[in-house]
Amino acid sequence: MSDKTIIWRSEPRHGDIDAVRDVVVSSGFFNEEEIGVAMELVEERLRRGAASGYHFIFAEHKGRMVGYACYGPIAGTKSSFDLYWIAVHESGRGGGLGHDIMARAEAAIAAAGGTRVYVETSSRPQYEPTRAFYRRHGYRREALLEDFYGPGDGKEIYVKVVS
Repeated sequence: MSDKTIIWRSEPRHGDIDAVRDVVVSSGFFNEEEIGVAMELVEERLRRGAASGYHFIFAEHKGRMVGYACYGPIAGTKSSFDLYWIAVHESGRGGGLGHDIMARAEAAIAAAGGTRVYVETSSRPQYEPTRAFYRRHGYRREALLEDFYGPGDGKEIYVKVVS
């Protein structure tokens, strides 16, 4: 799938709640609670609009969501943003779509005045491809919180300066 066949948008629609679930479930990484959180962020944006603090980049191919990112400003900071989610449907991985979504999210953050992007992930071995993805995109590990999610499952926090 090439970037020319991708339809990009930033405003969520009601059908995106289930589409986000489909994308996140396809990874096989997330439990039901985490999947629920991904869906709730779309619901919150639909309910409250931009005031929710949740912003999106959606990628569609042939009318179907194939990836997305959710990000937002961190309350109490001048220019720091969280990248809450970035996910590509299993069927669309390996072709650079994740890179394109990340680039668009970072550009949108910079355009909104953001200078630092933070992202969190698990320290479990299963998440090494995720951590490698962040490192390839210029993120550096800022912190490791041991056993944060549970015994043997720490939280790794990555950061990147954008402009």
